[in-house]
Amino acid sequence: MQLNIQCLESKTTKAGEITSQISINPLRSGQGITVGNALRRTLLSNISGISIIGVRISNVNHEFSTISGVKEDVIEILLNLKQTVLKGRINGSKIARLNFRGPGIITTDNIDIVEDLSFVQPPQYIATVYNTITVDMEFLIDTGCGYSLSERTAENIPPGFLAVDAIFMPVRKVNFFVEKSQDNLFSEVENLIFDIQTDGSITPMETINDATNILKDVFTSLWVKNSNTDSEAFNLHLEVNESNQQTDMNNILIEELELSVRAYNCLKRANIHTLGELLTYSASDLLEFKNFGQKSADEVTENLNKRFNLSLN
Repeated sequence: MQLNIQCLESKTTKAGEITSQISINPLRSGQGITVGNALRRTLLSNISGISIIGVRISNVNHEFSTISGVKEDVIEILLNLKQTVLKGRINGSKIARLNFRGPGIITTDNIDIVEDLSFVQPPQYIATVYNTITVDMEFLIDTGCGYSLSERTAENIPPGFLAVDAIFMPVRKVNFFVEKSQDNLFSEVENLIFDIQTDGSITPMETINDATNILKDVFTSLWVKNSNTDSEAFNLHLEVNESNQQTDMNNILIEELELSVRAYNCLKRANIHTLGELLTYSASDLLEFKNFGQKSADEVTENLNKRFNLSLN
């Protein structure tokens, strides 16, 4: 059967959130709950988003600081930044800047956002400045999935930046139900109806399309091959070859090694960003990098073997 997908209704709140009801039909009897569960879990956990993951504030060295002339302390500012919602497209991490001359109220409207990005309205409150002072901030923006605690984010941000709990999940709520009907009075068909709420950075219809593509990629990575044509027995194989494995390594960032800040920064300064690039070096080559000692080399070798069962030449 050819499936149809249709947005039945949609509304946008003052906070920018978008809620839509989407129908998928016709499905065979029993397929509604199967498709619904798969899409719901994918919508809640695998749709990527954009978030601020770090902030650098002039004359501030740690999150427990206070800023003279500013109502909020640094922790409150970080919590306010956590609530910001960004939409658009970026490739890799980007830096946005804020230069505010007080007194006045700082909001997301005061941030010089990078090209192809914008904040979902209304403007998010950041802080109140009482005195005639200048507040300078830099924001590190990146893409991701799910929820990333600041403790983990801190491993991947440059020195001088304070980590922010990053909320990458654009889908806030997902519910679905199944309606049954008769097709030509002979067979029972099902209509799958989703109620989806997003943060406004993406429409619910777009999230359905993204979730469908994610599931398609998962299942098409498996292929069925006839291993015995006489008995018509089939075996399920995972299609893996050497070139695909190398491509995978080039798509895995060194952040996945969970290295110490020192070892991570040394690799970054050597322009090593992926496992594919790292595997072109030997363990002895690493020692030639600036500030890269034997302890860091042992850490890279150990984590590479432990997490990916790989070793350097």
